[in-house]
Amino acid sequence: MSSDSNWLERARAQWLWRGERRPPFADAPASGQVSVWDFPRPPELVREAREIVVLWGHLEVARTCAAWAVRETAHPPTFYLPLADVRPGLLQPAGTGSFCEWKGPARYWNLVDGARRLDQVAWSYPHPLHGAEPLAGCVAFYAHNLDCRVGGSKAQPQAGPFYGGWITPDLSGPFKGGPGSGGW
Repeated sequence: MSSDSNWLERARAQWLWRGERRPPFADAPASGQVSVWDFPRPPELVREAREIVVLWGHLEVARTCAAWAVRETAHPPTFYLPLADVRPGLLQPAGTGSFCEWKGPARYWNLVDGARRLDQVAWSYPHPLHGAEPLAGCVAFYAHNLDCRVGGSKAQPQAGPFYGGWITPDLSGPFKGGPGSGGW
């Protein structure tokens, strides 16, 4: 974080696309799909009605019907699961963090099961910014090395090493994270 008192305002103001209109390159949603370009910025937090399941091979890491979906312009939703619905003893602090201009300071987690380990595969916002308070007590998982399911559908990970959205068949893009999407 910067010592400049206006840094957060400037960080939030940088985004051109805010869900008010779709850019000309946005895919037209098919029947039953939602365009990620209709999601707002700042993001909205929506209670997810579908069951969310996270598997690491045959090990069930988490299962919940009480997740929050964070929906932000150009991103597939990121699902935040209550820590109470994550199998105890699997998450270990990663000792690193980052900062989101919408959600606040993030804490990262490793997934550890005996000799198996996935570093920085999850993150949380223990002290979220105003507007993101429901995320306190929740954790999100990157889908890159896990089998993540939304309502029974296998989710594909959002491109890029930083973004944690899950792409499901009910979404149309294109999705932020791929080459050339940095300014979206």
